[in-house]
Amino acid sequence: MTTKGRILIADDEEFFLRTTTELLRKEGYECSQAHNAESALEKLKTSEFDLLISDIFMPGNSDLELVEKLREVAEGMPVILMTANPSFETASKSIQLPVAAYMTKPLDFEVLLTHVENSISNYRAYCSVKNATKRLRDWQKDLDSIKKVASDALESSSPIPIHTFFKLSFRNIAESLLDMEHLIEQLDSNGKEQYVCNLLECPSLTKMKSGLTETMEVLRKTKESFKSKDLARLRDKLDTIVNDVK
Repeated sequence: MTTKGRILIADDEEFFLRTTTELLRKEGYECSQAHNAESALEKLKTSEFDLLISDIFMPGNSDLELVEKLREVAEGMPVILMTANPSFETASKSIQLPVAAYMTKPLDFEVLLTHVENSISNYRAYCSVKNATKRLRDWQKDLDSIKKVASDALESSSPIPIHTFFKLSFRNIAESLLDMEHLIEQLDSNGKEQYVCNLLECPSLTKMKSGLTETMEVLRKTKESFKSKDLARLRDKLDTIVNDVK
């Protein structure tokens, strides 16, 4: 059975912890439990989650220490905070932290479910962009290596082995493009057209477009050395992609 997301629920109130876990599991989410901030932090260090649902006043989190440490162990992961004793102090502090929602107990489960769905969807989109950015860095290293190979070949007047280009670059090209495709498909399937528009303006995808453009330039400059119809077709496809990204 495919899970809709992995959630860590942290609360020292056993009844709330058990009932919330059961309700979310029925909705298709995989849930783990923690009874205090220390236990929650250990689980976050050793396992991957899409969302943290945490009580504010449980042991070890009286000053939102758990949420502050979250940046170190799970960068970007959203948090839904809960409390039976809301205060201006905790609400104002949560605004300065990566908190997706601030809810008071007893919870309205339908409202919680909406926050859960939106938080996980947005976090997965964030992870897709983060992964694409890492691939682009690897891709840039590939391009630097290709330039070095091309430069050495020019100095020696020797042909550039075609397999060198494939080995160095195609893996990151394919995976970066797949990251973009999966990201757009995921957001489109959730009907978040405005979010897609905003995301496409983000710096990460701007860098991706720049990387595509640079790759096309390398392909153009080295076309005489490679003499490959496959590379020519790839260059045309990249041209189309870059022109479609406004």
